[in-house]
Amino acid sequence: MIGILVVSHEPLGTALIHCTRHIFGRMPAQLAALDVIPDEDPEAALSAARELIVRINDGSGVLVLTDIFGATPSRIAMRLAEPHRIAVIAGVNLPLLVKALNNRRGPLDEIAQLVIGSAKNAILEIEAERNSGDQSAAR
Repeated sequence: MIGILVVSHEPLGTALIHCTRHIFGRMPAQLAALDVIPDEDPEAALSAARELIVRINDGSGVLVLTDIFGATPSRIAMRLAEPHRIAVIAGVNLPLLVKALNNRRGPLDEIAQLVIGSAKNAILEIEAERNSGDQSAAR
């Protein structure tokens, strides 16, 4: 089963994996977060990320999810990438993480493309309901 590591600005990664515990009723296996704190030494964070990858990888590969492309956490995550072993995706959000957790069996590269497509489709505008004359909803 593919491991998942969230590398993000503190405290986003930890918050996201705690949300998954709420959704699934338990903490999913082979899931970890590295919250990068302000002014953290990027080399120390990279070393910590590598240790987490060893812990969550059963040999199936790891999907690394990061938040803002180009920011320090994503630059750390990019250094982890290895073709067919460690895929890195920027733009992590809760729908993307849940999709990844529900689809961790199969080739890493295919799962990476699946979750990217799913995350894009999860972003949409929700329009306000139009009440037909019901003023109580506006109060």
